[in-house]
Amino acid sequence: MSVEGILGRKIGMTQVFEDDGTAVPVTVIDTASCTIVQVKTKEKDGYEAVQLGFGERKHITKPLQGHMKDFGQFQVLREFGTDDVKAAEAGGKVGCDIFEVGDLVDVSGTTKGKGFAGVVKRWGFHGGPKTHGQSDRHRSPGSIGAGTSPGRVIKGLKMGGHMGTGEATTRNLKVVRVDADKGVLLVRGAVPGNEGIVVRVRKSPAGKAKR
Repeated sequence: MSVEGILGRKIGMTQVFEDDGTAVPVTVIDTASCTIVQVKTKEKDGYEAVQLGFGERKHITKPLQGHMKDFGQFQVLREFGTDDVKAAEAGGKVGCDIFEVGDLVDVSGTTKGKGFAGVVKRWGFHGGPKTHGQSDRHRSPGSIGAGTSPGRVIKGLKMGGHMGTGEATTRNLKVVRVDADKGVLLVRGAVPGNEGIVVRVRKSPAGKAKR
């Protein structure tokens, strides 16, 4: 059975050295405790997938207790596709050994919260003129719409506001190391979010890295 992805926890960043001495920046992802909570079948659910549980939490609702049964009290539940649903069994383990060195993966996570941000930081606006009496417009958005018609601010306009804490995906990251015994996966480059957050690691449609 091959699952298209797993859940893990972002530990942080470090670097490893290639055989030629090149330093490679990598993100360390802990995938040690990924448990199959439910198996979805076409006959019962209309599609084939496995639901994985990861992490622990102290408090859990009664419906989730019944759903997870004796497998554990998981922090996160997510579904992933599989090529052989018949080989999957609830309570089984899925580790980082589904990946190989050189594979390309897509990593999704919740981005860092930035609080309230203006248009320069949030959207990359250039700001207003710096001369000719414009002493208070350096980081302002400028005009946000016409006057009489339409007489309102159009929805979706890029303005200052809350930035971060959204879902983001970094694509085509190369798998640099796979330690199945420790359940640790090292991928090249940075992934979204703070240290300690739960991330989804899925096989990229691009397949393997060329180098």
